[in-house]
Amino acid sequence: MLTNTQIRALKPAAQPYKVPDRDGLFLLVQPTGALLWRFRFKILGVERKLSLGSYPDISLKEARRKRDEARAQVIDGIDPVEEKRQRRIEAELAAKTTFKLVAEGYIQKMAFGALAASSAAVSLILILLSHCA
Repeated sequence: MLTNTQIRALKPAAQPYKVPDRDGLFLLVQPTGALLWRFRFKILGVERKLSLGSYPDISLKEARRKRDEARAQVIDGIDPVEEKRQRRIEAELAAKTTFKLVAEGYIQKMAFGALAASSAAVSLILILLSHCA
């Protein structure tokens, strides 16, 4: 089982190498010095790996918590890699939908504002702009 002291003492090598923790969790040490948490598991007889984040952004305790959550999904027959991919796709779709709604609202507001603008409002805007310059 890994400790924080052992993790801080890890040094990069010419080739990436793995440092095991427990229950499929390991730390991948890259030649660049990056320390990446990975969880190895089997689902339907196929070995998969789930990326959990990088150390120190994800602490040892947090990596173990994420591993436990992923293991629970595997026990329930859910592939954590596909679940993570699906959440990312849904988040991207939600962001695009939000942008689309805001953009459409803005365009409608501008079109309506241009038609409803009175000459007095236009004059007021021109007066304010001349004072700002």
